Amino acid sequence: MSESNPIKVFVVHTFAEHPDHMKVFEYLESRPNFYYQNCSRLDMKVGDGDSMREELRRQIEQAEIVIMPVTLFAINPVLVTFEIDTAKGMKKPVLAIKSFGETIAIKKSLLDKADDIVDWNNRSITEAIKRLARNDASGQWEVIEFKLD
Repeated sequence: MSESNPIKVFVVHTFAEHPDHMKVFEYLESRPNFYYQNCSRLDMKVGDGDSMREELRRQIEQAEIVIMPVTLFAINPVLVTFEIDTAKGMKKPVLAIKSFGETIAIKKSLLDKADDIVDWNNRSITEAIKRLARNDASGQWEVIEFKLD
């Protein structure tokens, strides 16, 4: 992964802004030397039914990994289930991000489709993305500097 070869991510959405959808990108931006390309487009003008599903397929097809903040499932379970099923059908890894305080109950069948489930932690999210999308399990060590008195 580099600036010239970013990881292509698709974050599950309902064609409308949601705080958790935007928060994923805030977390990704906060990690140094983590480069990604956003394949999810909220601004696309789509109708209902087939045109919406076709646009979602096109967006997911471009991605290397699909990220699902589980809170979006409560907003539109049918659409989120379609996005996850489409990703699995295209053999894309799915990363689920738990809700804060795990306040949202999600169907076990949907969570079983996730390749990994992480908490809202920028390091956990980016490490899982690298591992699932590029098989990069190198990890990253935190360095703590301190002076001895």
